[in-house]
Amino acid sequence: MTANEPVLVTSGTLHDWPLPEPGSDKEARGRVVVVGGSRGTPGAVLLAGEAALRAGGGKLQLATAESACTAIAVAVPESMVIPLPETSEGCIGTAAADLVVEEAEGADVVLLGPGLVGVDDSLALIEGILPRLDTTVVIDALASAYVTAHPDGLRHLGGRCVLTVNPTELARILDRDEDEVSGDPLEAARDTAELVQAVVLCGGSEKAVATPDGAAWLVQVGGPGLGVSGSGDTQSGIVAGLLARGAEPAQAAVWGAFLHGRAGEQLAVSVGAVGFLAREIPGRVPGLLAELGG
Repeated sequence: MTANEPVLVTSGTLHDWPLPEPGSDKEARGRVVVVGGSRGTPGAVLLAGEAALRAGGGKLQLATAESACTAIAVAVPESMVIPLPETSEGCIGTAAADLVVEEAEGADVVLLGPGLVGVDDSLALIEGILPRLDTTVVIDALASAYVTAHPDGLRHLGGRCVLTVNPTELARILDRDEDEVSGDPLEAARDTAELVQAVVLCGGSEKAVATPDGAAWLVQVGGPGLGVSGSGDTQSGIVAGLLARGAEPAQAAVWGAFLHGRAGEQLAVSVGAVGFLAREIPGRVPGLLAELGG
């Protein structure tokens, strides 16, 4: 494969690139820590966390704003909920960084970003966390502000990182016009992967995955229904769950993009081309994994 030859991902591609066999218990399938949310956006960590479990993750911890924890604990009884100190506006405060790093000790995957609000608050929080992590990391949503500010800030992870970003976030990282990125998401994903030395999954009408060494994949499944609030949270959660069960970053990104898109296609048939909800996406993932041999 050369840098000029992206792989068009099909079911056959995934059959030929099987996921690691899932372990027989929750310990063997890894522990995922999801960090995000706020007083006003608690559902994002719920969506990401359920998606991680549906993709095969074994144990789940949801770290979010303290005021949202009771509701989250009831809504996701499968998880351990970690209350984090928050600002007067309900954002996760920088004082939470030490607690997050402590909870991340021994985790297989840390997913940073779903539901974070406020660029400055998010950047300050992630600056206190990410440089101190020594595990596999997924960076989503406003956590990408850290990458924009610190393009070399992921190198200590040694490639154990996946960025799940949309064209707007990718444009900010590259300091490019959003229309330029939307017109060629594959090139933008490749340039970002090389710049930050991490796997990049750029969502949108056509998903692109790229690695720092120039390998790339196009995932042309999905549909307009996936352009709905919370959809990106489910995609990042799927990727995190696949990583927890042992997939390598590039494999988790490619499989995660395809599973997310195919789930959208199934829901378009059963519900409608638009109008299905992000919360309906994770429930489709186990059946798709069985169908694809995952």
